[in-house]
Amino acid sequence: MSHRLFAYYGDDFTGSTDALEALAGHGVPAVLFLDPPDERQLARFPGHRAIGIAGESRSRGPQWMDERLPAIFQALKSYGAPVCQYKVCSTFDSSPQHGSIGRALEIGQRIFDSSYVPVVVAAPHLRRYVLFGNLFAAAGSQVFRIDRHPAMRRHPVTPMDEADLRLHLARQTDRTVALLDLTALRGGRAREELDELLRLRPQAVIFDGLEDADLKTTGALLWPQRAGVQVFAVGSSGLTLAMVHHWRATGLIDADFLPAPASAADRLLALSGSCSPTTEAQIRWALANGFAGLHIDPRVPDDEDLLRAGVAALSAGRSVVLYTALGDADRVPGGGETLGRRLGLLLRELVLRSGVRRAVVAGGDTATHAIRQLGVYALTFMAPTAPGAPLCRAHSDHAPLDGLELALKGGQVGPYDYFDVVRRGMR
Repeated sequence: MSHRLFAYYGDDFTGSTDALEALAGHGVPAVLFLDPPDERQLARFPGHRAIGIAGESRSRGPQWMDERLPAIFQALKSYGAPVCQYKVCSTFDSSPQHGSIGRALEIGQRIFDSSYVPVVVAAPHLRRYVLFGNLFAAAGSQVFRIDRHPAMRRHPVTPMDEADLRLHLARQTDRTVALLDLTALRGGRAREELDELLRLRPQAVIFDGLEDADLKTTGALLWPQRAGVQVFAVGSSGLTLAMVHHWRATGLIDADFLPAPASAADRLLALSGSCSPTTEAQIRWALANGFAGLHIDPRVPDDEDLLRAGVAALSAGRSVVLYTALGDADRVPGGGETLGRRLGLLLRELVLRSGVRRAVVAGGDTATHAIRQLGVYALTFMAPTAPGAPLCRAHSDHAPLDGLELALKGGQVGPYDYFDVVRRGMR
């Protein structure tokens, strides 16, 4: 029997480190690889009980998924974990053309030969909730239905114009989708309610969730009742935490584990390709509080001046933030994968030339394409910062990059002083 409890594939890099935090931050030794690892790489982490693969399917189309995901899901299956997750963002933003969660669900169901696929999106620790199948998410101090969320309803690639997750998935797959709602979860007969629902033979079941107690109930429902059974599920880091709650309740992991904080760094290097208002506020705070700011124009391909200015500021002991936009109104053409790769090369060169050892990359798509330029093959959890954006340690065969401390932040994640929180190493 495998010693592993869990395996997952993240549809982008920020979401992948979010799941890594949900595991390692609660006492589950975990490692996140950038590609399916070989035996030599696995052997470097002998004590891990969870294994992740950081992916990019959130920014890809169905044909890419058809070509790449079967082999990745076969790799997940081979690790022998009882629960294997296709990790998605808790905002569930996707479309038939971009990051189709429905297509990924179909592929995973086929590879794992699952009678049904659980879908767990609620993540109360991120203030994301699912009530009677409808998704809600916080923005600032308020909670909005996702189709009225000030940022997600206007997402530049996958705007969320439908809050009912059953209807949203129906645009991406012809699989039948059922709902285990809050009354069924909390009525004292959750397993019986689920069994009754499954008699109707749905091919996917969405689980409501408002509080951690709902996730705990869900985790108990999803954990296989027989040895050798593997569950394939789709969900946010709320699904990951649902399993953590169950493992704690059943003694599979230490219920009293607390992660240690990171020490402060002398300097921080931050790169942002995000246009979200949350990241805009974080950049403006940094610029007003001593960070050197360098604007990256996606239309100008030559970065040598940026490199010289960045190295000069870092060598003078200043923290630096490089950014492509201050909010959506500042957006210009030239983003996407090409920009992400460019930012990754900038990050690599700035680290090598300045010796800075702690960095942040902001923006989900940006981080996904940027980190692949570093020559890193794995990340492990170091310390919490803001929920969903932990500080991680990079593992590389290239000595100057091995041990680099990285935080990957989604556009909507973190407080206004997030960059300084990472620099100081504390929440």
